[in-house]
Amino acid sequence: MYTFRKDVHPNGGNSLYTDKNRQAYEGRVSSVYRDRTGPSYQVSLLCACLVLHNCILSTSNRAFSWRRVLLNDASARGIECQSSLSEYGKCPITGEPLTMDDVVTVETGKIVKPRTVQTASIPGMLGMFQNEWDGLMLSNFALEQQLHTARQELSHALYQHDAACRVIARLRKERDEARSLLAQAERQTPMFTSEAVTANASVLSNGKRAAKDDDLGQPGKRVRPGISASIITELTDCNAALSQQRKKRQVPPTLAPIDALERYTQLSSHPLHRTSKPGILSIDIQYSKDIIATGGADATAVIFDRLSGQIASALSGHSKKVTSVKFVAEGEFFLTGSADKSELALLYLVQGNLANPHRISLPSSHLYTVRVWQGSEDGNYDCRHILKDHTAEVQAVTVHATNNYFVTASLDNTWCFYDLSSGLCLTQVADTSKTDGYTSAAFHPDGLILGTGTSEAVVKIWDVKSQANVAKFEGHVGPVTAISFSENGYFLATAAHDSVKLWDLRKLKNFRTLNLYDSDTPTNSVEFDHSGSYLGISGSDIRVYQVGSVKADWNCIKTLPDLSGTGRATCVKFGPESKYIAVGSMDHNLRIFGLPEDGAPLES
Repeated sequence: MYTFRKDVHPNGGNSLYTDKNRQAYEGRVSSVYRDRTGPSYQVSLLCACLVLHNCILSTSNRAFSWRRVLLNDASARGIECQSSLSEYGKCPITGEPLTMDDVVTVETGKIVKPRTVQTASIPGMLGMFQNEWDGLMLSNFALEQQLHTARQELSHALYQHDAACRVIARLRKERDEARSLLAQAERQTPMFTSEAVTANASVLSNGKRAAKDDDLGQPGKRVRPGISASIITELTDCNAALSQQRKKRQVPPTLAPIDALERYTQLSSHPLHRTSKPGILSIDIQYSKDIIATGGADATAVIFDRLSGQIASALSGHSKKVTSVKFVAEGEFFLTGSADKSELALLYLVQGNLANPHRISLPSSHLYTVRVWQGSEDGNYDCRHILKDHTAEVQAVTVHATNNYFVTASLDNTWCFYDLSSGLCLTQVADTSKTDGYTSAAFHPDGLILGTGTSEAVVKIWDVKSQANVAKFEGHVGPVTAISFSENGYFLATAAHDSVKLWDLRKLKNFRTLNLYDSDTPTNSVEFDHSGSYLGISGSDIRVYQVGSVKADWNCIKTLPDLSGTGRATCVKFGPESKYIAVGSMDHNLRIFGLPEDGAPLES
């Protein structure tokens, strides 16, 4: 609200505002000034920037004035309407007489910002609310996108961290294994091996044959190619196929029944080995041809044709006892492990000049051998490979289900994985724990698990793909002499000096212990038949058990005496469909137990 005030002259005259004042109003001129000619004052329009107080309204409704005017100029003074009326007594607009009783004070409130056009109507307010809602939703969507991006980045970071931890753990494991192998190699290698290599070069330059690389290198330092991804794929595919077949597999109807096994007796006895060093230490049977292989303490392996009762071939080449024999189910290959030694070539260190050299003989080390034999059309077996990778006696040989690979276990605390066709050792796994070596070994029927028995009464289960020890079974007393996996894939039987223990591979625990002999009589062998229905055990006699379950009893259905007179039946093996049982003892005879045919003579 704006008001006008006319000029006040000392003579009491008055005049209305002129056009100049009105132009000042229209131009928003805000000023108070003093006329130089006298004490006259002029108040022009006040713009909206002034702070207005106590407006007054005259009774004529034609003129407005101020009780007090506060200007934006801090040096200006206020003008009192009351003092002006008491001095002049006239209306500044009309000139009519005017007193304080003729004016009314108009109270004005604070300036309120007017509402916008949108808020003046319901549709406008709804549109405004819609815009606010849309803005809120867009903001919420942007936040959700940021949250999703942050989650993805966090997930990726966690995955990278986990992968890095796994890589670090694997590298640490490989580092520890490498350190262990290095320490083992350093213990086995003489201090002057480096001088010996120089000496070998000198010998070669002197016109003599140098030692072979295999002779110079220690087994612990040899570079192994490892089990490749293609081989792992082959093993995995074989495992999947055999596992699928096992679910559908049934006990063959031609399997010898329990009542037949109860009537088994000795059918024949065959002197296969020399009497100078008696003892059959290992037996295996090739079911497709029904031929039996035996490994003896006389350093020979014998292939025996059971149907004809004749020796098909006698394999000589080992210098010490043959501890393990194994047929390859498909093909003509045959494996033997032994305790014989193959000496490294003697190393010489040449000192002085070539004209007057003298030699210092270095101590030689020994490698224990495994031989790969291949049968020919005439029934003989020729040695195809001589494998020299172990530094102690080879105790066990076992063939993988693919019939392309095999494993050897030794008292040097290592087991080796070989390619059968080439005879190449793909990997040699050393156990970092303090054990005295392996005394037995066997593949699981599916081929991805390897079981080993140690001389410290511990059974170890290995993952073949990663060569990692995945389980340990303890509880035996004395070396674990034999282990055997059931064909159903669930049970493992282990024999040691004290007893035979049965293990559930699904729960990794012992569910039954068979205490058969006294504390002075060890259990030498344990073997499941090919159907997984019977279990054979040899010690001071031979016992056949019917395979039960974890809860059901395992009943002894037949006990066969040891007719060797030594009181030590060393090995037992079921024939095809359990029609007979082959037994080796510490004499030189192979004995066949079975159901006698009508009219056939029996041996006493």
